[in-house]
Amino acid sequence: MGFGLLFSGQGSQHARMLRWVSSGPWVQRTNAALGVLDWRQAFDDVQWASRNENAQTFLTGIALAAWCDLAPRLPAPAAIAGYSVGELAAFAAAGVFDPADAISLARERAAAMDRCAAIAPGGMLAVTGVQQDQIDEVCALSNVALAIRNAPWTFVLGGADAALKDAAEWLSAAGARCVRLNVQVASHTPSMRAAAAEFAAALSQVRLRPPPGPLFGSTGDRLVDAGAAAQALAAQIASTVLWDQCLESVRARNVACVLEVGPGAALAAMWNQRFPEIPARSADEFQDAGAIVDWVERHVAR
Repeated sequence: MGFGLLFSGQGSQHARMLRWVSSGPWVQRTNAALGVLDWRQAFDDVQWASRNENAQTFLTGIALAAWCDLAPRLPAPAAIAGYSVGELAAFAAAGVFDPADAISLARERAAAMDRCAAIAPGGMLAVTGVQQDQIDEVCALSNVALAIRNAPWTFVLGGADAALKDAAEWLSAAGARCVRLNVQVASHTPSMRAAAAEFAAALSQVRLRPPPGPLFGSTGDRLVDAGAAAQALAAQIASTVLWDQCLESVRARNVACVLEVGPGAALAAMWNQRFPEIPARSADEFQDAGAIVDWVERHVAR
């Protein structure tokens, strides 16, 4: 049995995330891409940390720095997937492109999305406690779109501010819990189509390779060649992320445990709620890399 490897998206980043990561070449490259001496110190400027291009760049770079510390000490993952921008780190970890390309692509992805948002401002709304048919109904009534389906009862909607407000009122009246996310971009919705096309053009300039191991895209499909990987990576910017199906695909690989790499433990919590018989933890919970390696090896060896 092997382990599943998941890479986090935006939302839970903090200055002390992955504090065990060594200040090696990939951290230095990430700092250079950000134009700072130390990204952790740069977090003192809240406005800097919240900028989309900075957030996507350091999340990608630091996640890959963490994986580069861990990978030589672990067996090859039985399945790899990434959540939203976490796909860039996931694709690099799977060998589709180099980590340096992933860091550069993160900035290009964010810039393309920001240009779309400047034309069509919007945001995102987390919704829990309703079913798919109610989400479909509110999308038709309120002109919002389903951005992410995390579980059959947990969703993220995207759209213009006024449309999200209407959707929240309708869903709250239906018994849902709605939380507006601190995001100024309607990611994974049709309003990002121009960004998806722009990012596809950027990907066409990068050397992509077929993933040697099981890599799953944002709809849960296994990606087996470079062309499919590029298409999936660009398309998810403007289309729904079916994260629940992605988790099902990882589980189908008969994994013994799941490791999340990134800030916080949101993906590990989602996994543990869905599949409590298979333990998941986030690398952000550990004090050092050795403890992570021991935890994974202990479960894989069973």
